[in-house]
Amino acid sequence: MGYIMEWTSLFIKMKDKKVFVLGSGEVGFRRAERFLDAGSEVIMAGTILSEKLKQKGATLKKIDLKHDVDNVLNELREVVDWSDLVVVASENHKLNEELSLMAENKLLNRADFPQKGNVIVPTKFNVANIEISIYTHGKSPLVAKELRKRISKAINSVDILQIELQEYVRNVLKEKKLNQKERREMLYEVFNDDNVKNLIEEENLEEAKRYVLSELMNYR
Repeated sequence: MGYIMEWTSLFIKMKDKKVFVLGSGEVGFRRAERFLDAGSEVIMAGTILSEKLKQKGATLKKIDLKHDVDNVLNELREVVDWSDLVVVASENHKLNEELSLMAENKLLNRADFPQKGNVIVPTKFNVANIEISIYTHGKSPLVAKELRKRISKAINSVDILQIELQEYVRNVLKEKKLNQKERREMLYEVFNDDNVKNLIEEENLEEAKRYVLSELMNYR
């Protein structure tokens, strides 16, 4: 229980953040692509850089990570200092440990031993505008993968339309300058209204919006 309490899930805005990825293997590629897609500036250290990552804006600091660790660390010190987040994903265990010590004041993701860092990069997936992350605290990535499949199947088009309607209603309510309690009550009323549910089931979002404005919000 004490271990679990050390961690909490967060969404961090990574646009324009500087990310250094140690290692240019499969795991490093996945991490780099994820942060590039979030708008980060990414430098990788290794021997190769895929054309896909090049096109997305990644750059490569070409270096053989199997060389003498002290020499590699000296070459990488500047890029570690430059970074906001360091991702350790090489196959050189000694280098991983030493570079992690160098990056101890940075945000640090250890792909090899996640609990040794201070940032976890969980498996994630999107269904329309819904983003879901799953982390089993390192106990079973396989189960996390299976849960991802099951959750994906459970979310349907009605859920997506409900989210869009709720966003629409929230924006209208903010314009009316209602307090948080009043907004929350209205959102629950919209969500639980049978006519709204029927319109959403019919995938008639625009009619649901009109109904909410003309029939429900007039009561406020």
